[in-house]
Amino acid sequence: MKKIASLLSVCALALGLAACGSDDASPNTEDKKELKIGATTGPYADMVKEAIKPGLEDLGYKIEIVEFTDYIQPNKSLGNNSIDANLFQHKVYMDNFAKENDLKLSDLIIVPTAPMGIYSNKYNSLKEVKDGTSLAVPNDPVNLARALKVLVDEGLIEVDSNVDPLKVSEKDVTKNPKNIQLKPLESAQLPRATDSVDLSAVPGNFALAAKMDLKDALVLEKMPDMYRNVVAVNTKDVDAQFAKDIKSVVESDQFEKVIDDKFAGFGKPDWMN
Repeated sequence: MKKIASLLSVCALALGLAACGSDDASPNTEDKKELKIGATTGPYADMVKEAIKPGLEDLGYKIEIVEFTDYIQPNKSLGNNSIDANLFQHKVYMDNFAKENDLKLSDLIIVPTAPMGIYSNKYNSLKEVKDGTSLAVPNDPVNLARALKVLVDEGLIEVDSNVDPLKVSEKDVTKNPKNIQLKPLESAQLPRATDSVDLSAVPGNFALAAKMDLKDALVLEKMPDMYRNVVAVNTKDVDAQFAKDIKSVVESDQFEKVIDDKFAGFGKPDWMN
């Protein structure tokens, strides 16, 4: 019995030491000074590079920007800790993606966002829209909802107000007096669609990537903050020092100066006004 008790004591001590060693090996987010920030290629990767990275470097951080070409991997990479934060999505999309993929993500701060616009090579004004006009719209539910809201705001259509904005589609249009023909396309195809349809609803980042001028839009969306892009982090990191520092950089006067100088046309969130 004494031998068994002695053996158990040794095992307990070994396990205790192993646990201590494990704690020491755990990364301390409070001391984290090397960050990987993900963003979609285009204006939001540029925003990280030109408006966020310099401020963080001034605070002693080493920043690596990881660029993505889709809207899936930035959150997957954040969820598996391959990156520390990302910038490419609005809160509605983030919350839905996190729920569907069992991730715990949080929005850190809203940033200026390029608005969706209605562009045309045929019309000079939406007042000229004729019966049967064709309109290319995004085929994903969230951006389609934004496009439909622009048409609602302009008095061109009405949609069912009870529909989930993430699931709204052309079948939810309740009034369409101009008989506008909605043509869903991949967002990346919408800039080129201006050559083949009467109107095209182009999300701001795709418009800029195609070298379109936001000021050439017949109308730009009146974007609510829920559709403006956010810096997102894992929920466990919301109170980490690096997250607080990212937020402070975005709230700085220097950040706003870069936005005003290099991101003309981007709609600012309520907190900046």
